[in-house]
Amino acid sequence: MTNVSKKTLRLVTSGVLIGLATVLSVIKVFALPFGGSVTLFSMVPILVLGYMYGVKWGLLSSGVYGLLQMILGATMSQAFAGLSGFSIVIMALLDYIVAYVVVGMSGMFKGRLKNHTVAFALGSTVAILLRLICHFLSGWILWGSYASSYFEEMNNSFGNYMLSSFDGQLLAALYSLVYNASYMLPELVMSVIGVVALMAVKPLRERMINGNTAW
Repeated sequence: MTNVSKKTLRLVTSGVLIGLATVLSVIKVFALPFGGSVTLFSMVPILVLGYMYGVKWGLLSSGVYGLLQMILGATMSQAFAGLSGFSIVIMALLDYIVAYVVVGMSGMFKGRLKNHTVAFALGSTVAILLRLICHFLSGWILWGSYASSYFEEMNNSFGNYMLSSFDGQLLAALYSLVYNASYMLPELVMSVIGVVALMAVKPLRERMINGNTAW
């Protein structure tokens, strides 16, 4: 296969997988009332690109995906409603651009670990945890003022404990952590299950390990 053919194949494959990820992102297993949801393996195609073609290409591909998610968030769910000025910039960066770019780092352990399934699963785990950190920072900075009402509405021992034990910025940070982890951790588990399942299929495993040279 010539270099031109390899580049064309990589572009086509990336376009298809980014499109697939976008479609899967609107299929929600469950969604939280103030943003955030567990989707039907929507991260898996982006994780595949990061592992198949390496971190650099993964970052580029996930950046494109992040832009698409920002457009969908602004138009379909009005994610930026109620925000203005610098707050919009913070949300655009932390909840979309950076949050999705880091998902492309799924191939960070490729070539460093002998077992490709472990390398892919571990890289995917770290990449999605980095995404969680981005959402956590955004929630803390932009929505921390909702912390008290969030824990009050729980109306249980955990909510009461949080309100009686913490306040101020610490309570705001814990609110963001609890809220974002409640959907990102299930998303992480589903994504890791997805990449492990893909690696169990020999033709797909060879394709992801060898990139363009597999076909």
